[in-house]
Amino acid sequence: MALAIAGIEPFSTVDWPGRLSAVAFLAGCPWRCPYCQNHPLRDPASATCGLDELLAFAESRRGLLDAVVFSGGEPLAQAGVLDAMRAVRAMGFEVGLHTCGAYPERLREALPLVDWVGLDAKAPWDAYERATGVAGSGEAALESLEAVLASGTAMEARTTWHPSLLSEGDVRRLAEDLAAHGVAAWAVQAYRSAGTTGELPDETVYPSDVPERARSLFVSYEFRRA
Repeated sequence: MALAIAGIEPFSTVDWPGRLSAVAFLAGCPWRCPYCQNHPLRDPASATCGLDELLAFAESRRGLLDAVVFSGGEPLAQAGVLDAMRAVRAMGFEVGLHTCGAYPERLREALPLVDWVGLDAKAPWDAYERATGVAGSGEAALESLEAVLASGTAMEARTTWHPSLLSEGDVRRLAEDLAAHGVAAWAVQAYRSAGTTGELPDETVYPSDVPERARSLFVSYEFRRA
């Protein structure tokens, strides 16, 4: 199937912690998060190449990289990502996935092909529209979280925190819910204005802003500068 790719990062050590990866940034996303640093990729027309180019690149990196990570945009917006995952897996690469959780049904199809998932946890589920601009997005995100956890696939939940979108209480409530669902690894990513649309105030948070109670709930916790 066709695949609309906006760009390929040839080498990354951060998109899948512990793996040397190439990253395919797929075009298209149904949500409109104001802190997104890849917002031009929301438009499917941002694509510059396709599956043939990705596979040719992957072939040239056999034995040099561990994995291919599918990111975006939202990679699961495209049905063709499933065939792409199968193809790079057949070449001997591990498969990573970055997803916002907007497509729980396609995520269930993808999970048998995926070795690790970085799943956005943007806000408490009942406050998701604040981050995405889309009604009902929290239900889809929670369904996606539950699908990943039920599959047993290795995962990390990631929360980007801008103080005008999430209060300290929101962050604490989200952390408690993630831990109650069985999430073991959580990362808080501080907002950074570079690369965004600039619609949010240029404010950020610091490691000490994350409540100790929230941090202590996880086997693995990390604070990151986005």
